[in-house]
Amino acid sequence: MNNSWQTTMRPLAAAVLCGAALLGALSAQAANPPIHFTNGIEYMSGGIGSDEAQFMETVSPRWAATLEFAVKDRADKQGADFAANVRVQVRDISSGNALLSATSEGPFMLARLEPGRYEVEATLNGQTLKQELTVRAGMPSKATFVWPSSALHS
Repeated sequence: MNNSWQTTMRPLAAAVLCGAALLGALSAQAANPPIHFTNGIEYMSGGIGSDEAQFMETVSPRWAATLEFAVKDRADKQGADFAANVRVQVRDISSGNALLSATSEGPFMLARLEPGRYEVEATLNGQTLKQELTVRAGMPSKATFVWPSSALHS
């Protein structure tokens, strides 16, 4: 009887384990935002939800540029909240050409920019912040944009 039970239950246990592994793989895949291309520039944006935010932070060192967006908490509190739906424009400073124009789907945008100097404009609810970003070969760069809490009410 024990032999018959093992013969019946082993395939079932294997199916359950395979199903659990597949479910885990699918849920991990769901945390990966899609990669987009604009003017030959590869970029990815997202970071809404803790899994997706963790994924974006994990892969960001493999991308030339990381842009992070936040809104400062009220004056009486410390910290900031992530921002999404930020309109982003990246221009090559040497040529003045706009290379990337997109809306971030979350608080992070990663881009594969060539080494050089760029001006990045980030607009949230009509309030635009600008920063210069220098990308060096083989070294990830980062720019963080933090709007005042009034940007949420514009």
